[in-house]
Amino acid sequence: MDRRTHERLPVNLKVEFYCNHREYFGTIINLSEEGMYITTNEMCFPFDSEFEVSLPLSEDMVNIHVKVKRITKSGECYDGIGVALVEPSEKYMDYVSSLKSTA
Repeated sequence: MDRRTHERLPVNLKVEFYCNHREYFGTIINLSEEGMYITTNEMCFPFDSEFEVSLPLSEDMVNIHVKVKRITKSGECYDGIGVALVEPSEKYMDYVSSLKSTA
């Protein structure tokens, strides 16, 4: 049974984020009103970490406060994180709505 209350929308957004005073880069491959899944080549932060993700929406960078809810592993490498949005901005919610209307 799927626990998600909102449909995940496929995207390909390059993002940067900071956790424990370290910069990371990744790609959001899907998102919704409540969360997103980010792939990355390197991770070294614990489950339940909170940090800001910088998203390039339109001509602005939008910072979204998130909390790690899931960590995925391929082989020996942790390469993805599912995050819940702690404080989604109005711009982010508008962006998700625009994706839904064109899907």
